[in-house]
Parts: sequence; C-alpha cells; structure tokens
Amino acid sequence: MSTTTSDREIRAAIIEAIRGVAPEGDVDSLGGATDIRDALDIDSMDFLRFCVLLHDKLKVDIPERDYAKVRTLDTCAAYIEKKLAR
Repeated sequence: MSTTTSDREIRAAIIEAIRGVAPEGDVDSLGGATDIRDALDIDSMDFLRFCVLLHDKLKVDIPERDYAKVRTLDTCAAYIEKKLAR
C-alpha cells in the first residue's frame, strides 16, 4: 500500500489481520477503543502473528516496544497512518 492509504483501507487491513488470528471472534462488534487482545482472547503468539500480518499487508514494521500502541482499532489505525506518512 502506498503512503496515500486511506483510514478506511488501514482499518480494513487491521480487521483482516484480526480475522486471520481470531476467525471465530466477533470482530464486527469491536469498538474503536476496545482492547483487541482482551475482547477476542488473543494470546501473545497470536498478537505477534497479528502484527506480522499487518506488516505483510501494509509494509509497516511494528516493533515489540510499540505493541501497546496497536492494542485497539483506533490506536492501531493511528499508529499505522503515522508510520505510512513517513
């Protein structure tokens, strides 16, 4: 994706990545400020896989020190948008 990736495209990629690690989870009911890990009971290995899926789709590196910045839909979208703008 390019640096002109829209918020809608970013959020769609996030949802796709969440579905990749929690296909049985009710992703559609997630609020923007809901903790993804807690709401969908995602363990640390699945969260790592979520970050890898985001990297593969959006070409954004998410180092472990930044995991807290991508725990909700809103913070994850803002984090990725900021990274893509660089």
